[in-house]
Amino acid sequence: MLTRTFKKILVGIIGGVVVLAGLLMMPLPGPGVLVVFAGLAILATEFEWCRRLLRRLKAASRRMIQKVRSRIKKDRVESELKSSP
Repeated sequence: MLTRTFKKILVGIIGGVVVLAGLLMMPLPGPGVLVVFAGLAILATEFEWCRRLLRRLKAASRRMIQKVRSRIKKDRVESELKSSP
């Protein structure tokens, strides 16, 4: 049975390695952002600061996705208006 401290250290190491791997993947083709989020989710199982950070990042991601979707919709409407006679 793992003691609480040992589990916290183990989760910290594994989560840190996954976050670091995700950061290294950022300039390369691959799922860098998703791997960083996965590492933060691992860390959030044991660390409150990481839970708060993950919540903020999720909220910021949702806002950014919403902005991109509205921009795409706006661009489609503008292109349809330009193409109609």
